[in-house]
Formats: sequence, structure tokens, C-alpha cells
Amino acid sequence: MRPAAIAHLLAFDAAGGGCAAAVWSRGRVVARRSEAMRRGQAEKLVPMIEAVMAEAGLRYGDLDAVAVTVGPGGFTGVRLGLATARGLALARELPLIGVTSFEALAAAVPEEEREEAKRAGATLAVLIDAKRRDIYAQAFDSTAAPVGDPVALPPEDLDAYFPPGPLLLIGDASEQARPELERAGRRCILSRAPALVDAGVVAGLAAAAGIPRPDAPPPRPLYLRAPDVTLPARAKPVEGETSS
Repeated sequence: MRPAAIAHLLAFDAAGGGCAAAVWSRGRVVARRSEAMRRGQAEKLVPMIEAVMAEAGLRYGDLDAVAVTVGPGGFTGVRLGLATARGLALARELPLIGVTSFEALAAAVPEEEREEAKRAGATLAVLIDAKRRDIYAQAFDSTAAPVGDPVALPPEDLDAYFPPGPLLLIGDASEQARPELERAGRRCILSRAPALVDAGVVAGLAAAAGIPRPDAPPPRPLYLRAPDVTLPARAKPVEGETSS
């Protein structure tokens, strides 16, 4: 059975190096906002959502679904986006659709670039800044379909991960990864696609997927490495105390 069609949908992203929101209505994006930021999404996301809803002239009760990126990205941003999406969906009994940041970035590559990649036998290499030495990476073909599992790798290990041949680099870690890939003998082309997730693309992917089945599992965060947590040093016991 085909998924039910979506007329009106709210989509947003807070997982990576920016904050973005968009509204999809009757086959097209009618409102979008975005801002690059390393931190501060918690203050920006809800006002941005309210702004695109107002621009679209829709109320939350008009929506058929909510879509959100599930990562990978910063742990705080991924949790913020999912918590906000779950809150909106639960309050209004709306289905929730998850889209990975990899899928959104691959789908944003212009059609002419995909055709050029296909003719050149190039793989779409989606590369996301992990804010540490590792880079989040996933390989896609020229139709933006994944051809490898998502990974978190240091730049020098990326060459062994991607299929042989040229690479079309997409994402905000492209410049970080490029030197090591070229040192390994790869021909690398930088995509003209935006380096950060476009919520309008997330909306289009979610609308194309349609309303999830009632028994479909809820979106889960895509974490590719353990959180960076610094445990406090064990406090010295106060004189006269005993430690257990």
C-alpha cells in the first residue's frame, strides 16, 4: 500500500553547523529560513519555526506531518531537533518523519552535477564536520541513493572507505577531507551544493516518503561515535571523612 500523500509539512534541522526550518505546501517549499552557527540552535530553532509557519500562512493544526534531521551531528543539536519534533508531533498527534543529514546533503546536489558525476563514474562523498578529528562520511551514487554505511573516520582512512574512482565532495567537511583524499591519488571535485543542510530539501524528501505506517518505528538519532564527556576528577575526601 502506498503511503498517504502529504499536503502540508514542517521540516527543520539543528543537528549540524546551522539551524534551518522550512514549510512544504502542496508540492513545493513555500517558506524557509537558515542560519549557519556552531552553537546557539536552542535559542534560534523555535523562533525560526514560528517564522516559517507565519510566512506560509499555516497553523500547526493544518500540518499533515513533521520532519526532522536525525544526524549525525552535534549531540546537543541532534537531541534538540528530535525533542522539538517529538513535542510538536505529540501535541498535535502528527506523524514524525526522520531524514539523515547525509540524505539531505546528497539530495541537494544539483541534477547537472549528478549527471556529470555519473558520466565520470564518480561517487558522491557526503562529508560532515564532526567537530573533532574524525569526519562523518557516507557514499552515495549519482541518484543520491546510499552505497555504503555511514561511518566516522579520520581523514587518512577515508580513501579506503569510498569505492574506487573520482569523488564529488559534499558537506562542510569537504575541505578538511580533500587533502588526504588527493594525497591518496583520488580525483576530487567540490560540489556547488550548500555545505549545510537545507530544511527545504528535508521537507521534499519527507513529502516524497509520505505518511509513515502506524506501526513504523519512530525516528531515532544517528550517532556514529560516543559522546565527548569529561568526567570530573574524583574529589579528595575531606579530612575526617572516609571514602567508600
